[in-house]
Amino acid sequence: MAAGLALVGAGVDTRTEVDTRTEVDTRTEVDTRTEVDTRTEVDTRTEGDARADEARAIEELIGAGDFREALSRCARAYAMPLGRLCMAFTGSQAESEELVQETLLAAFDAFPQYRAEGSVRAWLFGIARRICGRHTELRARREARLRLVHDTRPRPDASELALERERAERARAALSRLKPSEREAVVLRFDAGLSFKEVASACGIDEAAARKRVSRALVRLRADLGEE
Repeated sequence: MAAGLALVGAGVDTRTEVDTRTEVDTRTEVDTRTEVDTRTEVDTRTEGDARADEARAIEELIGAGDFREALSRCARAYAMPLGRLCMAFTGSQAESEELVQETLLAAFDAFPQYRAEGSVRAWLFGIARRICGRHTELRARREARLRLVHDTRPRPDASELALERERAERARAALSRLKPSEREAVVLRFDAGLSFKEVASACGIDEAAARKRVSRALVRLRADLGEE
């Protein structure tokens, strides 16, 4: 009888020990997830703070009239996202690089008129938007004139195109069929990563209008791509 009670007691102790270890492991796992989430949140805030600090530094340089250093800081901070924006508009790496340079030079010339009414990033992307718009319009006119004479451009063989390239071409074609104002808004929002407020600033409209333009563009893009 005593031996039986001892065995029962040992079983209870073992289950209690297992339950305790399980509870400790669960708390440890929760603590680990919480620590990872906290680190991620801190990293995100740190990255955002760094971008904000860089923007303020550039604005201070412009305000102080140090345009050369401001241009250098703009190039370091925004050349890559500007390149992605120009690439989205043109579909050409070589053209996008030239347009980024043109954007930065135009910004340098416009520094004396900068009034810091929006973020410096939105201001730069507004310049890029206008330059890309003019560029694509001129290119379309030039290509149209060439087709009137004789179109000797090689036709792409669809069977030889990579899947990613085909998707990119379809997306660019769908973008080209949007209204220019809607195309600019959706490219600024998603390719350039601007907030709706910055899109509004870059396009010279209010935030509500920017949201409507992006929303309409997405609806038309989904319908267009879904039909193909």
